Amino acid sequence: MGKKSVSNKKTNKTMPPKNDIVKWLWRLFFLFIAVNVVAFLLMSSGLIGYLPRIDELENPIDKYASQVISSDDQLLFTYSQSDENRIFVSYNELSPYLIHALVATEDRRYYNHSGIDFIGLGRAVFKTLLLQDESSGGGSTITQQLAKLLYSPKANNKLQRVFQKPIEWVIATKLERFYTKDEIINLYLNKYDFNYNAVGIESAARTYFNKRPIDLNIQESAMLVGMLKNSSLYNPVRRENVTKERRDVVLAQMRKAGHLTLQEADSIQKLPIELDFNRADHVAIPAPYYRQHLAKMMMAVKPERKNYASWQGQQFTEDSLAWETDPLFGWCNKNKKPDGSNYNVYTDGLKIYSTIDSRMQKYAEQAVREHLQYLQPQF
Repeated sequence: MGKKSVSNKKTNKTMPPKNDIVKWLWRLFFLFIAVNVVAFLLMSSGLIGYLPRIDELENPIDKYASQVISSDDQLLFTYSQSDENRIFVSYNELSPYLIHALVATEDRRYYNHSGIDFIGLGRAVFKTLLLQDESSGGGSTITQQLAKLLYSPKANNKLQRVFQKPIEWVIATKLERFYTKDEIINLYLNKYDFNYNAVGIESAARTYFNKRPIDLNIQESAMLVGMLKNSSLYNPVRRENVTKERRDVVLAQMRKAGHLTLQEADSIQKLPIELDFNRADHVAIPAPYYRQHLAKMMMAVKPERKNYASWQGQQFTEDSLAWETDPLFGWCNKNKKPDGSNYNVYTDGLKIYSTIDSRMQKYAEQAVREHLQYLQPQF
C-alpha cells in the first residue's frame, strides 16, 4: 500500500496541473500575436520582407480578355493571351445579391475596418478552430484575400502560410489607401479563379449560368460566393451536394445580416443547384474566320514598303489605303493608352461591337455544317 501511495505522488508531480496548460496556451497565443504585430510593423516600414511597388498596387491586374459583342447584344467570343479568360466587369455590373452574399459571408465588418479585422481574427481562432463552427467565417478580410490572390504564392506548408499572413496584412492596409471599398470588392471578384478557365466573376457567371453578373439571382450569387472558400472542393459540376451545403451556409449568413428573411432563406435553401454550364474551352467559337480576321485587322501596324516582298505591291497599296481610311484597321496601334503605349486586343479588356447577329450566325453555321455533311460523301 505504501509503495502504491508513493507511486501516485510521483505521478501527480510529473503531471502539470490543468491550469498551467491553459496558461501556457494563452502565452503561446499572445506570443504569436506579438510576433505578427512586430513583423507587421517592420514590413510596413520596409525594413524586412518583400512589398509590391506603388505602381503595382495602383495597377494590380493588367491583363483582361477583350470581348466581341454581337448586334443583338450577345457575347460572340473573346480574345485572351492565356487560359485565364478574365473579362473585366465594373462594380455597377455586379448583382446586389452578389455583394450582399460576399460581405455577409467573408467579412461582416468589411465597411468598418481598414484592411485588418482584429475582432474577426479572434473569432476565427476561437470559433472556427476550437469550436469547429463553419458558419463563423474566416479571419481574413476581403482585402487580405485580395492581397493573397495578387501577391502571395501558394504556400507549401502551414508554417510558410503563417509567415505569409503579416505580409498580407501590410499589403491589405496599403490597398485600403489606394482603393475604395467598392473597388476592392470589384478587384477581388475580377481576380478569383472559379475553375474551367473562368477567371473573374464575368466568366464565372457565363460559365455556370450563361448569365451576366448583374443578372445573377440570390441562389446563384450564393453558390458563386460559396466557391470563394475553395473552388476545387465546392465545384458544382463534380460535387453538387457539398456545393449546395456551402451555398446554404452563405444563405444563412445573408439571413443573419438582414438581407433575407427567415422564410426567404428557408425556401431558397430547398432549391437544388441548377446550372447552365458552358465550359469556355469546350464550346465551339462562333465565326472562327471572322475572329482571326478581326484580330489581324485591329493589330495591324502602319504599312511600310520595306516590310512587303517585291511581288506584294498590290497588298501594300491596299493596306496603306485601309490604314488611312478604315478606323478599324490598325486601331490598336493608332490609339494610345493613358500611359502612351499601344493597345493589345489580347490583354487590354476591349469591348468590340460587331454588326453580326448571333442568331443569324448560328443558323448560317448550322446550314454550312449540314450542307458539308451532304457534300462530303461525294468527294
